Amino acid sequence: MISLGILSVSFLATSVIGFRLNNVALRFVYRVTAVWLGFVNYAFFSSVLCWLIYLAFWLAGARIERHYFALASLGLAVAVTAYGAINSEWTRVRRIRVKLAKLPESWRGRTAVLVSDVHLGNYRAFGFVRRVVKMVLRLNPDAVFIAGDLYDGTPADLARLAEPLRMLKPPLGAFFVEGNHEEFSDHTKYLKAVAATGVRVLENEKVIVDGLQIVGVNYRDATHGEHFRKTLRRTGFDRGQATILLTHAPDRVQVSTEEGISLQLSGHTHHGQFWPWTLVAERMYGKFVYGLHRLGETQVYTSTGAGTWGPPLRVGSSPEIVAIEFV
Repeated sequence: MISLGILSVSFLATSVIGFRLNNVALRFVYRVTAVWLGFVNYAFFSSVLCWLIYLAFWLAGARIERHYFALASLGLAVAVTAYGAINSEWTRVRRIRVKLAKLPESWRGRTAVLVSDVHLGNYRAFGFVRRVVKMVLRLNPDAVFIAGDLYDGTPADLARLAEPLRMLKPPLGAFFVEGNHEEFSDHTKYLKAVAATGVRVLENEKVIVDGLQIVGVNYRDATHGEHFRKTLRRTGFDRGQATILLTHAPDRVQVSTEEGISLQLSGHTHHGQFWPWTLVAERMYGKFVYGLHRLGETQVYTSTGAGTWGPPLRVGSSPEIVAIEFV
């Protein structure tokens, strides 16, 4: 019981320490405690379910030994946790087609890949980002958009973790905008590590790529409506032309619509990552929690992300990178 009690608070303690230290032992403990936290989540809900079933049997007059329900509860928690852990390692390619008004003809038929929420740090490291980059390369994209939280915000060899990004050399360029995890400490060190690989970092600015406007807005400047509006306007984009907005979270979609954005690409939500937090995320973000949706003339795609944060589980969501074909 003492060991279980220690494990119950171990993830929080390891996470706090992980924002100050980085070594092999800490990463190992972090991984163990992260999985344990996910198991505790499902152990609680499975025990509630099994006791409700037991109560139903009892009220119906049936008598079944309690230890069978205890074993069923434990087995269910282990099975769902194992599924979630395996599912979290299986990054899919999601393919969508997008039609934008006033899209330059040069972009029709082209493909861009959206990557978000890789979360490199104490759990996911060099091997994972290299695998994600190889998946992107196999899609042979014309452009790559990285929508923040490439890093987890913990101490790490940032340059080495970003090194696989050097392989990204799409004809129209690769672009990055920071997420909230890059803002946990001095965000410039993360941006420098990304920029050193040749990926273009967009900081509240607009670039024109073969006639298409691409705007990048930092997470911290997109969370409050009026500040977000002013930041968008300061980029100087032409609302009469097609514009892709790269910003980490789908927090202020109404502002994007009112300001004339054609397509917003975001991540951040993880679609809740694992049940029942999927329900919480859906409550918070509505239809914009995941997938391609429209508000007025603006289309918004929110990705579940390629990685995980906290417990490395995916139940009710799947990790992804997104291939966007412009038609």
